[in-house]
Amino acid sequence: MISNPAIILVDVQNDFFSGPLKIERITNVIEPLKRLVVAARKNHVPVIYAVDAHYPQDVEVVRQWGNHAIKGTKGAEVIPELQPDITSDFVVEKRTYSGFYETGLDPLLRSLYKGDGVKTVILGGLHTQLCVRHTAADAFFRGYRIIIVKDGVEAFSAADQEQGLKYLEYVYDAKIMTANEVIREIVG
Repeated sequence: MISNPAIILVDVQNDFFSGPLKIERITNVIEPLKRLVVAARKNHVPVIYAVDAHYPQDVEVVRQWGNHAIKGTKGAEVIPELQPDITSDFVVEKRTYSGFYETGLDPLLRSLYKGDGVKTVILGGLHTQLCVRHTAADAFFRGYRIIIVKDGVEAFSAADQEQGLKYLEYVYDAKIMTANEVIREIVG
């Protein structure tokens, strides 16, 4: 059984699935993440969306990736298949790779479970070697246990995916599990 888990979905937004940063392999994460979110909600496991909400002058936009997930645009919206439940889920907007950097994610996690706080973050979304990696790093440095949903994260290439998973496991002691394995743990 996973201790005080929370699901964190990183950058599951239109611009990554159908916009300027779209790649075909990314759609592989949709079904596993849908199953995971349904199971989490049924079992009162918090679901948190850590999503890009860029301003046009952000360094990621200007210097690295071009216009994507600009706050208030259709491209910044969560994909229809993984829409947040506004009655129970949380949305944390980010302007950098990490879901923790200046977002309020850490205080949110520590406030859950009647103040006992989340102990394990379960990460899914995009991209394994970028935003998932930086979010995992900040979770690690804050003392959270980390689970990466192997079939619920994806990268720009197969090589990036493989390297990203190995790095997360080796450097941040992340446990790599499939969505079905995580579901079995949280359903308990």
